[in-house]
Amino acid sequence: MRKTLDSSQRRLSNSLRFSRHDFGRPTLEVCRRLLGQRLVKLESDGTRLAGLIVEAEAYIGQEDKGCHASAGITLRNETMWGPAGHAYVYFTYGMHWMLNLVTEVAGRPAAVLLRALLPVEGVSKMRERRSAWRQSRGILAPAPWEGETARGVSNPAKLTDGPAKICQALAIDRNWNSRDMCRPDSLLFVETRPAVQGVTTGPRVGLNSVPEPWKSIPWRFRIERALYAELAAEEELK
Repeated sequence: MRKTLDSSQRRLSNSLRFSRHDFGRPTLEVCRRLLGQRLVKLESDGTRLAGLIVEAEAYIGQEDKGCHASAGITLRNETMWGPAGHAYVYFTYGMHWMLNLVTEVAGRPAAVLLRALLPVEGVSKMRERRSAWRQSRGILAPAPWEGETARGVSNPAKLTDGPAKICQALAIDRNWNSRDMCRPDSLLFVETRPAVQGVTTGPRVGLNSVPEPWKSIPWRFRIERALYAELAAEEELK
């Protein structure tokens, strides 16, 4: 039976969402604020898939040599130049999709790459999709999240501990590029939660060929893994 959100649920959900104003602030501020917030995707049957954002990276302007925008505007990255609050989804390594959230003002290319989530809703569906992806690639080794629990998941964080894994688990691909995450009827959005502590910073991942200072600039934000259990305890896993 198809699940739907009634009007009161939609109003509540909308009131708790990241707004255009929230996304439009300076990128480093947005990146830090996103940690601990809930990324939500609504499935066609009304099912919610959600995870707490626990790792993210900032990419800011054409001057940032680690940013796609450094080479100028292209068909691939043009979403970064648009209004804040849109999804920027790109394909990489010939096999992976990556989800970014556009920040700052239109004309200023900047975004936050989501690197890791802590799944809290729709865990079984995420497991199903990640397992299907591994099977399609002929990966036979035991999955790192498997365990003897009701959901077959002993370590949910392993389902989405990388940007490509997030997109696999949530079924995000090119069709989600340029989606406005601030529309009231958006199926992909960020719900706000209280700000978290225990955030660490460091260099962004995979920029070995990028010149300094961009290679080492500490624009990667993470919640300490020791706090995952505390965060999960605040959520009702579904």
